[in-house]
Amino acid sequence: MTFKHVALIMLPFALTSTALAAQESNDEPKISFDFYGKANVSLQSNDDGASTETELESNASRIGVKGGTKISDDLEVIYQLEWQVDLADLGGDDNLKSRNQFVGLRGSFGELTVGRRDTVLKTLQGDLDQFSDYEADIKALFEGENRTSNTISYYSPSFHHIRVAGSVVLSEGDTQDDGYSLAVTYGDDDLDDTGYYFGAAMDRDVDGYDIERLIGYTKVNSTMFGLIWQQQERVDGTAEADGFVASVEQPWGRFSFKAQYQMMDFIDGDDDSLSFGVDYKLAKGTKVYTWYTGRDLDTIEAEQRYIAVGIEHKF
Repeated sequence: MTFKHVALIMLPFALTSTALAAQESNDEPKISFDFYGKANVSLQSNDDGASTETELESNASRIGVKGGTKISDDLEVIYQLEWQVDLADLGGDDNLKSRNQFVGLRGSFGELTVGRRDTVLKTLQGDLDQFSDYEADIKALFEGENRTSNTISYYSPSFHHIRVAGSVVLSEGDTQDDGYSLAVTYGDDDLDDTGYYFGAAMDRDVDGYDIERLIGYTKVNSTMFGLIWQQQERVDGTAEADGFVASVEQPWGRFSFKAQYQMMDFIDGDDDSLSFGVDYKLAKGTKVYTWYTGRDLDTIEAEQRYIAVGIEHKF
């Protein structure tokens, strides 16, 4: 599917959004609608240990629509359709990549969806990954950052700030077991209702791995500190590894200073990553930024260095 095809699909949604927002009749179902996106492009110097290059990178830029229809006082149909767009390099059919795309129901029982969606182990991280969608994204060293098709997902309502969630990934063949992902959280991942957030999750038979993950972050004054611990192995019992991520973010006026360290201990050596970055907020949805990431990878005997400056606009 090309960008032109997606644009044609989404144009009617965009044209009708104002009318839906202005809807006032109590006799009609209440409809919510949000057309959104993110454009993030950086000029990046890459040294992967074997070669160096400087190029433009599109960092998970995306467009999407999401919303729902209230069909009773306690039941709403919800949906999300999102695509990743490459603004820097790829064109034609390769320009678009499917992201979260699902439909489901939401009510006092919680939220139940079917389709393509991030597993609950992936969503457990909340706002901890300070370099999400960049080279230092925790997926560079951790398994488990999965967005799976054929997925049934459930998120419970909050009960005294405790929530449980689960994903079932249906296999497409007799030779593969269904996978599942389970999580429990305590606190508010936005740190609005509570000043802390803790969670635990596990994957079984998801993308070939079994994983356990613990997470916690909080704010001390305005400074956010976070920590993730993870243990993983392939479903056949090989490739055992464990490690952690430690991150910190300090806002100062329009600036945000951040740092993150990640380490994974494999049987054949340690892989680690150290990153520093600064964001500068130009407007509510717009920022410029710069960051540095250095990785020392014993498993492939390589030292990698990345430096970037870029701009992000959310709408």
